[in-house]
Amino acid sequence: MAAAEELADIQALVRSGFGSLGGARYLLLRIADAATAKAWLRSLDVATAAQIGGDHDLARVMQLAFTCAGLRALGLAEDALAAFVPEFIEGMAGNERRSHRLGDVGANAPAHWTWGLGEREPHILIILLAKKAEIDGWAAETEALAAAHGCSIVASLDSCPGREDGAPSNEPFGFADGLSQPLIDWDGRVAVTGSANRDYRADIAAGEVLLGHSNEYGFVADYPQESGLGRNGSYLVYRQLSQDVTGFWQWVAAVAGKDRAVWFAERMVGRRISGEPLPGLAQDGPDFIFGNDGEGRQCPLGSHIRRANPRAGDDPLGRRGFLRDVISSVGLAGTAQGDAVASSRFHRLLRRGRSYGDTLSPQEAMDASATPIQAGLHFICLNASLARQFEFVQGAWVGSATFGGRSGEQDPLLGNRQPFPDGCRTDLFRYCGPDGEPAIAADLPQFVRTIGGAYFFLPGMSGLAFITGC
Repeated sequence: MAAAEELADIQALVRSGFGSLGGARYLLLRIADAATAKAWLRSLDVATAAQIGGDHDLARVMQLAFTCAGLRALGLAEDALAAFVPEFIEGMAGNERRSHRLGDVGANAPAHWTWGLGEREPHILIILLAKKAEIDGWAAETEALAAAHGCSIVASLDSCPGREDGAPSNEPFGFADGLSQPLIDWDGRVAVTGSANRDYRADIAAGEVLLGHSNEYGFVADYPQESGLGRNGSYLVYRQLSQDVTGFWQWVAAVAGKDRAVWFAERMVGRRISGEPLPGLAQDGPDFIFGNDGEGRQCPLGSHIRRANPRAGDDPLGRRGFLRDVISSVGLAGTAQGDAVASSRFHRLLRRGRSYGDTLSPQEAMDASATPIQAGLHFICLNASLARQFEFVQGAWVGSATFGGRSGEQDPLLGNRQPFPDGCRTDLFRYCGPDGEPAIAADLPQFVRTIGGAYFFLPGMSGLAFITGC
């Protein structure tokens, strides 16, 4: 059955980020009384994907997700829990080797987090989305009901008031955010094999986001099947990232000069501050691709967006005609550089995050007398495979100092700058200057720090009924 036929069983967040609702609150709860909590959870009005569009106009959206510890606290049987993937069962901070792979070491280590570990590990995530004028009142009401129904509040986290005209908002460094999302193939029409996949495409199979549906490999991966528990659910990754806005812009200005600071920052990010592609990149509808910039002269190979989504098809050469396709497939054409990045379609994420905290313009932040602000990102993404999607992107692309054949450089925004075990540095950034000549910036500080995080399961409505009725 195509996902489009099951919209009433899918939580609304899978289908929309609700940019027209400018207010957001993220309630992290722990369960003290399971019976009382379940009765309350059953009474909540959780929005579904079927309520979007047409005659519907959602003024408020509530979504529910649970950590493995939360499902256990609600009484879900151990054999049902065992059907979830190991990454979810262990948790984001539950395995030291996972923390290392995710870059959660040094200043990012879970021991320093404000939430996500020990007694600060949440059981439930309630996402509230509403108009800016209404969010505070609704959040206060929900917090009071949670406290009265067997739950304690770990944290109540708000976001920056967003634009309510549907246009993208800016993240704390000042760049347009929320662009270039994958398009879910709700009707199951896109072929996941064949020559079409030699090129990058924005469409992804529904099974890359929703459990119980066919994925980009053309099969349905294992998922919890008891009483509809897993079908139409998704794994939700939540990481609270603190951004050093003044530190970022003052370092950029010191390296490039204030007159070229924005130009240099745009190369670190990989797109214009407005969200437009850097000059010279090929357009692909509303998006852009890197096919004509294989050497990274326009958009550096190690830039943030090139790591987060390399926009690579199944073949680094793309489609060249039957004979050349065959030659490329058997490895007789192409370069090691072209083969250094895996096909993007197997690692796409559906992002639903929002920024938080105070704001400064780049010009204000560059001023040496600027007071540091508290700001950052509620990074939220949905995926069907934590290991193949989020953890791969975070570890093999964003955090890697050897991404795409590079050496000694992590993501210029998100890197933790921790050296390799052999002492090799990770704080370089290679780019081409305005004259086209290669250049290297060194000694990048850490600009972004993880201060909280957890893996959640966002169930379908049938799964939610099973969880709260078990």
